[in-house]
Amino acid sequence: MADNMDKNMDKEALKAAKEAEKAAKKAKEERIKASKPKKEGNIATRAGNAIARFFKDFRGVAKKVSWPDAKTVFKNAGIVLAVVIVVGAAVYGVDQILNLAFSGVSDLAVQAGEYFAEDVSEVVTDEHGHAVHEHESEDASADASADASADVSEEASEDVSEEASEEVSEDASEESEETESAVA
Repeated sequence: MADNMDKNMDKEALKAAKEAEKAAKKAKEERIKASKPKKEGNIATRAGNAIARFFKDFRGVAKKVSWPDAKTVFKNAGIVLAVVIVVGAAVYGVDQILNLAFSGVSDLAVQAGEYFAEDVSEVVTDEHGHAVHEHESEDASADASADASADVSEEASEDVSEEASEEVSEDASEESEETESAVA
């Protein structure tokens, strides 16, 4: 009998423990539900209430602001304008100084280039990159200009022939497509 009583007590203890767990779980769920804000009404009603609450709060904060008088506003506006004018004049002055400095430097560079260009005679090279003497320079420069014009004319004729061949191939492909569509 004692064994039966112990078994019954164990069952009752397990049952009580399960009920205690259920009660604790239910209490936790209720606390979570209570902490969430309740949504009353549809979305339009809630939005309207939120907007009304915003303007009410805004009005309360606006009443707490200390607004300056007209004299203070004009005084502060004058200070701001004066600072803007002074800073603008300073930036303009620095810009003008830098423009003068750089234009002076570039003028000096141009003058120096012209000066040195007068002193240095032009060095003419042949097709192999060797310097040609003055009496040979006329013949070398004439040959170089003739070679350059020949190269340019060859390139131009190659470009024209390539364009013509592309046009012919395009025309032929269009004609073959037309004949295939006519046959079909």
